[in-house]
Amino acid sequence: MTTCNLTLSEGADHSVRVSPVLIPACCTMRAKASDMHSKDCVKVAVRVRPFNKRERDAGSRCIVSMVTSSITIQDPRESKCRRTFSFDYAYWSHSSFTRDSGGLYVPEEPGGRYADQNSVFQDLGEGILENALQGYNATLLAYGQTGSGKSYSMVGYGPNKGLVPKLCERLFQAIRENQDTRQCQVVDLLSRGSRAPGGLRVREEQQRGFYVEALRTVPCDSATQVEQLMEQGTRTRTTAATNMNANSSRSHMLIILQLKQIFSKESITKQSNINLVDLAGSERQRSSGSEADRLKEGTAINLSLTTLGNVISSLADVAVGRKVVHIPYRDSVLTKLLQSALGGNSRTVMIATLSPADICYEESLSTLRYAERAKRIQNRAVVNESPTERLVKELKAENARLLQRLSRLGQEGRRANDETKELRQLLTHNELQIRAIQTLWEQHLQEALKDWEQQYANITQERRMMQMHPYILNINEDAQLSGVVKLFIEEGERHIGLCDSSPRSISIRGLGIQERHAVFRNEQRRVTVTPLAGSKVIVNGDTVFQTTELQHLDRLILGSNSTYLFIGYPSERGGEDWSRYDYDYFQSELAAAEGIHLGESGAGSSHTDPSLLAVFYDYVKLMPMVAEANQMSQELNKGVQFKLEIKNLALSDSKGHDLQKEIVVRVTSLGSKQVWMWSKAKFVNRKFLMEDAYQQRQVENNGDNRIEGLSTAASARDKDPFWDPVEPVLLGTAHLWLQSLAFRIPLEEQLEVLGSEGTEEAVLQAQLIPCTSTGFPMGEDDILIDPSELLGRRLDFQLVLEQCCGLRWIRETRNRGVQIGFRLFNCIQPLFSPAVWHNVNPLLDHRAHFASLHTSQRLLDYLQSSAVVLELWGLQEGCTDLTSSLEGVRMTTEGIFIMEEAGPTDTALVDSPELGLSARALQQDLEQLRSVNASLRKENQSLREQLNAARNGAEGVRGRSLRPSCDAEFARSLKVFYHSMTSVRGQLQRLRRHRPSEESDLVGLRLFVDEQNRLLRDFSEQLEQSVSTLKQDVAAIVRRKRERSGIWS
Repeated sequence: MTTCNLTLSEGADHSVRVSPVLIPACCTMRAKASDMHSKDCVKVAVRVRPFNKRERDAGSRCIVSMVTSSITIQDPRESKCRRTFSFDYAYWSHSSFTRDSGGLYVPEEPGGRYADQNSVFQDLGEGILENALQGYNATLLAYGQTGSGKSYSMVGYGPNKGLVPKLCERLFQAIRENQDTRQCQVVDLLSRGSRAPGGLRVREEQQRGFYVEALRTVPCDSATQVEQLMEQGTRTRTTAATNMNANSSRSHMLIILQLKQIFSKESITKQSNINLVDLAGSERQRSSGSEADRLKEGTAINLSLTTLGNVISSLADVAVGRKVVHIPYRDSVLTKLLQSALGGNSRTVMIATLSPADICYEESLSTLRYAERAKRIQNRAVVNESPTERLVKELKAENARLLQRLSRLGQEGRRANDETKELRQLLTHNELQIRAIQTLWEQHLQEALKDWEQQYANITQERRMMQMHPYILNINEDAQLSGVVKLFIEEGERHIGLCDSSPRSISIRGLGIQERHAVFRNEQRRVTVTPLAGSKVIVNGDTVFQTTELQHLDRLILGSNSTYLFIGYPSERGGEDWSRYDYDYFQSELAAAEGIHLGESGAGSSHTDPSLLAVFYDYVKLMPMVAEANQMSQELNKGVQFKLEIKNLALSDSKGHDLQKEIVVRVTSLGSKQVWMWSKAKFVNRKFLMEDAYQQRQVENNGDNRIEGLSTAASARDKDPFWDPVEPVLLGTAHLWLQSLAFRIPLEEQLEVLGSEGTEEAVLQAQLIPCTSTGFPMGEDDILIDPSELLGRRLDFQLVLEQCCGLRWIRETRNRGVQIGFRLFNCIQPLFSPAVWHNVNPLLDHRAHFASLHTSQRLLDYLQSSAVVLELWGLQEGCTDLTSSLEGVRMTTEGIFIMEEAGPTDTALVDSPELGLSARALQQDLEQLRSVNASLRKENQSLREQLNAARNGAEGVRGRSLRPSCDAEFARSLKVFYHSMTSVRGQLQRLRRHRPSEESDLVGLRLFVDEQNRLLRDFSEQLEQSVSTLKQDVAAIVRRKRERSGIWS
């Protein structure tokens, strides 16, 4: 006979378990993938899903290709950058499929490349079940980012059933074919009573290894009942996640199918576990890599995924012969439970799911790398024996020996009463042990049977209510958890909130939910919702403050992020596809209210930067988390406000190219007005720590301090996830273009300092002044017509920061300061001006002298095509000033910064000290020769002028003064032109920033078009006037030169 157990758990806290099922020993199942048990190395499969709605709306491009079992991924920013990976199985489920009349997704053509659910099960599911029937433990791990198709592959939805239900069907099909008697039980790790603080405990036993204690049993006898129990487990999982203020991407789902086979003839018992693991979203463990948070990892799920990665890496190193001191199985609950699956007693398959969209490139590449490491792991699988069956067998054997001994004593006729009495007592004790082992299991079954009947009655009652009343349906980030909780709105008035459930109230939990949050009224088949004072209710993306009538399929958000879909009376329900109203739909509605319309780009977005689309999707994804963080801050009286921003949205680099955009969170202390800027990764980590602090406060408020590791004492400030030490904040940047320096023309500008999102933070007055080596400004006679004249010569100039006007940063709070940071050419570290405090219009009066001793073509190209980016940094009370790091910066004793490119002589200086000394001597000789040559030229010119004066008299004098005056006129014309072009550039920037308001109506759009036309007309007139003036000046100079050509000949 064979017994079967099924366990479903989430985050090692919630579990459902089925056991035992009687199957004849002769029952066998052929696996389609028989090679799975030929080796004990981990098998890896990769599955590529179709585009989802967001990716289609964004016009995403497929960057993944597949040939047999090899997968190639292309970097969307660099078409030549491709990575190829090879795996044991590869499934193309992205395209070439259709939906048949039964709702199944099948290949468009027979034998097409599309891999449906049946194909995946034939390769993986049947092979896993075959291994288990042979007595081996088997494990299937599903890994990938949230929304990549893990749950679809594992569980499926509708008629497209995944691996878990298909395994159950296959198992019970074998039972029906080979055995009439069948018995099955379910064990639930989640107690129906109050939830134990800290969840269920993971224990370790020498024979069993790691296991979860406190399991209950429930009988069932069909795959349908198993699915219903899984549905009940999902309901409990959803409720627990809501109460804990968590979402599915923070939890793992573990399903364990236990098979026990007893071969009576051979007296052999085989017991094996099938572990089906749907891991949490892999993007949760990914960090920016550019910063380290001062606080610990914010969630056990992050820790468990990180630890799982460390375990896989260590086992992969062992497989290739590297010496590994320690494999960190004990560092997380997940790796404890999966110890046998990874490097232990199991035959393991990993299915990695990924999106082929260009906006998911980083996550998909990370998934492929993870899977590539996993396929190198080698396990040591053996056939398992049941310790319980072995114990019963040993007790029976001992009883047989005792009976034989008693019989022998009676036959010999001895009068050993004491010994006989002792043996009979031992025999009775053993029989009682056997009976206890057998009856305890039956007792558990009978007790749990009543519980199952009650659960089944509740499910039947719920389905009856759905056909009678309107209700609201929960919507979760994980599609598998959506539609699980149904709150019915019967006729009359119902309060909804934290209040206890009663005939006239609906109890819900969640952040921002008040004791009495809102009132639902169902009168004359019309349902309305009325927010109560201090509560937040959003209907279809808009916050409502008064009674609002609900229509079928309206979207509701109660509190911070409790999302529900309103389902009207049965007569209102047509054939609509409710699945389109998923979690992303709710968040997109909220984003639209903030002016972000991601779904309107359509096919026209094919040229949109994928990284920019990914940033906006991150923005939408983080919106509910920010709302929850703000609510927790409010309830915990932290006085901290969080706001999403897009870093570098309107900023560019020194070449004018757009900077890489990313999501940041602006954190503001409402009391002290202190500001922090957190990266996405840091905020997500802190958000989980905030949840822990919030849960601790909830426990303390309830008078329950039994949770391990929690204390009622107020947490120290340095451990407060809402706080950080103050630090300077980058407020914005301004560009001072360097082109005028290539002509040695001075430049004076009033620059707009633009914030990350294009807001004006200040106006900065700055100058670029060509000068001599001593810092004396050059005149108009030193202006160059051809920049190439600078090659090989010395170039000196000063960057002058005069004044900053209208500082918004200090206007908000006076106890603040600012500094200007900048870097030029090959300066690695930025230089900073002195800090100025408490002044909205501070005088900076900062001057920096730069010099190139040997101007190179590279430096010349830099000057003609680049700008110096002036960074405005905001200082706060308590933070230290920014200081210039002079490491690697060459300076003279006079404080002049040397910025030349290393020439041949400088290269020799690096290569050899001796050659360097010779090169310096040669360089000095060269400079002396140039100086002598210049003196000789001046003397020669003077002599020539004297000769001409003697020949031509006064006419020669006029000629001598004419040529310099022509050059000076030309220089003045160039100077005027460059100043006018600065004004033109400013007008162009204003045009770029000119955008219509998101709330503009038709009249507003017409006004915007008129204003845009006026700005374009002004820009055109300024540009035409500048060029025309330059042409006229040059023509006049050329004309005068030709008129006097005889004088210059």
